[in-house]
Amino acid sequence: PTSAQVSVVPHSGRFCYTLDNDLLTTEQRQFYEDNGYLLIKKLVSDEDIERFRKEFTRICKREVKPPGLMIMKAESLRSQFGQSENVVNKVQDFQEDEELFRYCTLPEVLKYVECFTGPNIMAMHTMLINKLPDSDKQTFLHPMHQDLHYFPFRPASRIVCAWTAMERAHQDNGCLVVQPGTHKTTLKPHSYPEWEGKTNKLFHGLLDEDEKIPKVHLVMEKGDTVFFHPLLIHGSGINRTSGFRKSISCHFASSECHYIDVKNTTQEHLEKELEEMVHKKYNATSVELKDIWNFRARLVQGERINL
Repeated sequence: PTSAQVSVVPHSGRFCYTLDNDLLTTEQRQFYEDNGYLLIKKLVSDEDIERFRKEFTRICKREVKPPGLMIMKAESLRSQFGQSENVVNKVQDFQEDEELFRYCTLPEVLKYVECFTGPNIMAMHTMLINKLPDSDKQTFLHPMHQDLHYFPFRPASRIVCAWTAMERAHQDNGCLVVQPGTHKTTLKPHSYPEWEGKTNKLFHGLLDEDEKIPKVHLVMEKGDTVFFHPLLIHGSGINRTSGFRKSISCHFASSECHYIDVKNTTQEHLEKELEEMVHKKYNATSVELKDIWNFRARLVQGERINL
């Protein structure tokens, strides 16, 4: 099951990962509580998805250049293709692109986000993923990871990712793979996987993956949206088809969340890597992780408190 399609008897005691509201059923809340994700069918319209797709193409062709946008290209294909979607596997930090950022403000998405974050909602991290057709080199396989590894703010239970399929996602084209219930664990150490060939920037994975935990492949239709907890262990497989597999996502957080210092934690090496990237791109001398996130973050509902 990928959502609360089955009726379950709720546990006694309160819910830890969702807030009281009249949108989610008790079964849906219990499903998220137990599994760390919840899939909502046909949430985003075909019209909106088409608009996002067109804007992505414009970005790839450099017809629009939003400030702060990070275009991530496949290292292995740089020489083969020029400036086209054949080489762009991700655009990140699209908060300054008016057209793509509409995704983060869609009322149908925000009403679900509020069930996890509460009424004061920040859009913290945005991505449009264009999973390229792959060979056995596994270049675009995203290793199993926890998103909280990237975030210097807490508490984790007031952060949620909304991830929308822009076309049918299934095992052959590298759909999301989740390990249900792992959101109840702690943040684990991450690093670059020891794969042959070039690894794409910031594609960190778990250093020690527990193969015994069952995996669920989230088969999703266009417009289906999954909401998941930042500690849920997840990844995505190889795209074995000849087409692209696109998705659009945003990590939302309650504006009441607070920044933490990642020094002397498993996240410290990530801070260094991000600071180096920002220094290289903007020639900024002293940049802290908090500054980078302050630049990315946008209020989408309610009031801005801490973040």
